[in-house]
Amino acid sequence: MSKQTLHRTPVNPWAWSQKVGYNQGEILEGGSRQLICAGQTSVDDEGNPQHTDDMRGQVQLALENLEAVLVAADMSLANVVKLNIYVTDMDEAMKNFDLLGMRFGPLGIAPPMTLVGVTRLALPSLMIEIEATATD
Repeated sequence: MSKQTLHRTPVNPWAWSQKVGYNQGEILEGGSRQLICAGQTSVDDEGNPQHTDDMRGQVQLALENLEAVLVAADMSLANVVKLNIYVTDMDEAMKNFDLLGMRFGPLGIAPPMTLVGVTRLALPSLMIEIEATATD
């Protein structure tokens, strides 16, 4: 199967979301495959939680785990077109949101995202879960 070039057109009726690193929407044209990723958390390759009580460490590892899923599908963070992020502590998450900017910013993309505060994730020590949709 030959891959088509994915063209992304940001849709932003307001500028405020771009200042914090995401678009309100994106028109996607030319994509050939879509990957729906399960929520990625701060666990090692055996599924054991890591970085207990350390939101920054958990964000970092969740992003690394997301990248591993993308790489296994022959994609990268550049292919992410939608993020859903679930956190147990919104204030701590916002303090560490720069990690997303450091990963997505250099790629020149700002995928639409939803950030949701929840009371708990699957394992009590987890503080963040990142769900993604990717297209190439």
